[in-house]
Amino acid sequence: MKFQPDTFLGTNAITRLDGAAVWVNGERRDGGLLVPWKGAVMPWDARSPGQLLAAHFDPVLCLKPELVIFGSGARLHFVSPALFRVLIEARIGVETMDTAAACRTFNVLAAEGRSVLAALLPVDAA
Repeated sequence: MKFQPDTFLGTNAITRLDGAAVWVNGERRDGGLLVPWKGAVMPWDARSPGQLLAAHFDPVLCLKPELVIFGSGARLHFVSPALFRVLIEARIGVETMDTAAACRTFNVLAAEGRSVLAALLPVDAA
């Protein structure tokens, strides 16, 4: 699936999604990812919703987004709110959706200039 976002200088854009790979700014990235609205894209050692721990969300806190879009893999999979507790306590919003929807939503919000972060599990996540 290809995405054609409006991009602004310095803003990350997710340009393609395919199985375990996500293309950010035209560069292929495999596995789980943390994609901030601006700055470096980081690998995320999260592989599937069932393997998530609260500690997986600690690096997100350092980036100080106003909203986290959690892409849960090929299908929508809600996880325990206890995993997001550190974000909720910091007054950071969290929305869960499948990874494809998370990519599209991230692009829209980032293009609007919002401080959003996509925490993406690969679509081949079980």
